Amino acid sequence: MLNNFQQRKEIENHLREEGRIPPGQSLTQKFPVLHYGPVPAFDPDTWNFKIWGEVEKPLTLNWNEFNQLPRTKLLLDIHCVTKWSKPDTLWEGVSVRSLIEQGLIKPKPEARFVLQHAEFGFTANLPVEIMLADNFLLATHYDGLPITPEHGFPLRGVIGAIVGRDDLKVTYFWKGAKWLRGLEFLPTDRLGFWEQAGYNNSADVWKEERLR
Repeated sequence: MLNNFQQRKEIENHLREEGRIPPGQSLTQKFPVLHYGPVPAFDPDTWNFKIWGEVEKPLTLNWNEFNQLPRTKLLLDIHCVTKWSKPDTLWEGVSVRSLIEQGLIKPKPEARFVLQHAEFGFTANLPVEIMLADNFLLATHYDGLPITPEHGFPLRGVIGAIVGRDDLKVTYFWKGAKWLRGLEFLPTDRLGFWEQAGYNNSADVWKEERLR
């Protein structure tokens, strides 16, 4: 056990020297499960995903239609507000920007924010420019397999750091909602579940923006 601890600390120190561990964070080699409320059931025959609000035309996709969308793989370092960081996590899913590039959605000029809507009324908010960036994904798979139910199956928002891409804003992991069911484009910001509970709205991991 001591050798495992020493090995983890050596890896953590190396990543910290590379600038991949933000202030106040520690390396985890596990994938902690954290969420509020129960894990919802999934029925592929009734599940759908909706996009509405400040878009030219609302979009609704069933599970089969969603899985036919162009797919993207992302290797991300992820950082939880509870102070753990996990490097080199591999995700697969759909980028929001690809939906625009494919002409499936067309945000109106006044669309400046997006509210992620998930099961049980849970929400998470982000500016449009972050939702459209390379480090945000509507993920269905983790490490080559479908996301497990406790981690957000069948669909979750994922945001993290891409090594070498210092131009991308990186927020804490809560800014990607588990059990995602829709995106609402908004002209003004609307606080999500955890922001209403006192979490920082910007949530920049490098500035350690955890609470208001």
